[in-house]
Amino acid sequence: MNQLSFYRLSVFSSILFTVLSIILMFAPVVMLSAWGVELTDSVGLVARRIAALYAGIAVMYFFARNAEHSATRTALIVGTITACLILALLGVYEFVAGHASGGILGSVLIEVVLVLAFLYVGARKK
Repeated sequence: MNQLSFYRLSVFSSILFTVLSIILMFAPVVMLSAWGVELTDSVGLVARRIAALYAGIAVMYFFARNAEHSATRTALIVGTITACLILALLGVYEFVAGHASGGILGSVLIEVVLVLAFLYVGARKK
C-alpha cells in the first residue's frame, strides 16, 4: 500500500493552494458566496492579498517537494499545521457567531484533513 509521503502531500498542497489562489484572485465571489459572505470592495482587497500568500505557499511546497527530513522541512510542516488549525478554529467561530453560513464548514473540513495529513507526514520523518 502506498503511504502518504511528504512528496505527495507537497504536490497536492501546491495544487490546492494554487487553485485557492486563482479563485481568490479572479473569482472571490465563488468562495465567499459559499460562506454567505458578501463581496465588497474591502473584502475583495483582502481576498486578493490572501491569494498572493496562497500562491507563495503553493510555490514553496512545489519547490520543497523533494526535501529530505530536516529542520527546514519540519518548519514548513509545523507552519502549515499551525495556519490550518487556526483557520479551522476561526471557521467554526465565524459559523457559530453567525458571520458565515454552513458553507464554511467544508473549508474547515479540508483544513482539518490537511492538519492530520501534515501531522502524519511529520511524524514519519521520512
